Amino acid sequence: MTPPSDRDTMDPHDDAPDFASAKAPIDRRMLEALVCPMTQAPLTYDAAEQELISKAAHLAYPIRGGIPIMLEDEARKLE
Repeated sequence: MTPPSDRDTMDPHDDAPDFASAKAPIDRRMLEALVCPMTQAPLTYDAAEQELISKAAHLAYPIRGGIPIMLEDEARKLE
């Protein structure tokens, strides 16, 4: 009998991508079509923070795994 290899004892989820922190590229056409759900104003993409900024509503909507979360409850308030 052979001893188990590291591969046999590894957690199968270790190789799974971490979609919550992934900085997936955003489709420019999608960005052009999205507006702030509160004000209907255009949004600005902040690649470094992975957020869509609504200057009109003073909110920053998060982008998680390449998916914009366009919910007011999930948005960060801007000062």
